[in-house]
Amino acid sequence: MGLTKQIVLAMIAGIAVGLLFNFLNVSQILGGGVTGFINNYLTNGLFDVVGRIFIASLQLMVVPLVLVSLICGACALSDGSRVGVLAGKTLLLYLMTTALAISLALVLALVFQPGAGMEGMAGDAVFDPKPAPPLSEMLVNIFPTNPVEAMAKGNMLQIIVFALLMGFAISRSGKPGQRIAGFFNDLNEVIMRMVSVLMVFAPYGVFALLANKIAQLGLDAILQLLKYFLVVLGTLLLHAFGVYSLLLKLLSGLNPVKLIKKMRPAMVFAFSTASSAATIPVTLQTVEKRLGVDNKVASFTIPLGATINMDGTAIMQGVATVFISQLYGIEIGLMGYLTVILTATLASVGTAGVPGVGLIMLAMVLQQVGLPLEGIAIVMGVDRLLDMVRTAVNITGDAVVSTIVAKSEGALNLQTFNDDNYNSVADGNERSASSATS
Repeated sequence: MGLTKQIVLAMIAGIAVGLLFNFLNVSQILGGGVTGFINNYLTNGLFDVVGRIFIASLQLMVVPLVLVSLICGACALSDGSRVGVLAGKTLLLYLMTTALAISLALVLALVFQPGAGMEGMAGDAVFDPKPAPPLSEMLVNIFPTNPVEAMAKGNMLQIIVFALLMGFAISRSGKPGQRIAGFFNDLNEVIMRMVSVLMVFAPYGVFALLANKIAQLGLDAILQLLKYFLVVLGTLLLHAFGVYSLLLKLLSGLNPVKLIKKMRPAMVFAFSTASSAATIPVTLQTVEKRLGVDNKVASFTIPLGATINMDGTAIMQGVATVFISQLYGIEIGLMGYLTVILTATLASVGTAGVPGVGLIMLAMVLQQVGLPLEGIAIVMGVDRLLDMVRTAVNITGDAVVSTIVAKSEGALNLQTFNDDNYNSVADGNERSASSATS
């Protein structure tokens, strides 16, 4: 059985076990002793520990993978003018998809009105938001004062800037630069092999994460906000399979169905971890090995996308803004919605790719249009599950933008993209290794 099928089965089994444990916990049909054992030793014990170890193993790879692969990519762009062109195309596409995402979310939310008739829920909701930094501070903080500190804290934008400068300098340093570039290329191969080793344990981590989260959430939290949940979910799916497919077809002429199929393992990982940053190793490997995007493009677009491409988060912010305005009976008008589009698009640049950060950025958006922040407490009940879905949307957007940019730069292997025999990330690694050996 391929890795993809193993992960999908693990995901289904995790959801089933989580629902079963939640039902047993709520109904108490097996008694307090058995339920306590399940909660303490399985849900909050074994599953929690295995899931956290899985996340930690992915996060372990993020900083070295981003740093080394990005340095290698910048070294490969020996023509310095291409760095600016590549960065310009990537940033423009990411901002465009984010603006499209939140515009689509606002339109669908206004059509379906998820907050209509739910005014009674607004009474006792309380949310204490962390202060969101101003946009000017976000822009200044992109540039590191201490690259070692940036790597220690996992500040992705600062790591990206440092790696690009390092790679550019190496490509301009003659023979000493060639020796250093050779070292980083070898190190990149070793790190990618480490990722392959960790992927063997992926199904167990996926199962543990989902069983733990579903056991805690249950169906009640979803049913109370079903209309809001369905509007956000429907918009996410429409953006992922509709907007992205249309952009890929129009801007590159490639088959979007092939991309979606090959991205399934990475999408499952993103769904399980709810973290674009933690999914970087899998996304990068999938985009290179299965879609055929050259490392010099993927090593730039994927880490950058995990940091600034937050289409899923923007969709949640758009629907949640309309939902909260309807909940409290506050009309923000056309200028208010335009402000939401602009604020959410720019705020995505400073949004970290970690679970739950979308709620902090939602507070920033609500403040801009004068809506009560207490409304966030109402949507928090289903946000964790939606967070998992929108993370899968985010990394799909990263792959689409990477493929479009690579095609425009002549850095896409069309044979690899059109090859239907790559059944899993692991299969891709095995084929690469066997071809290198031969």
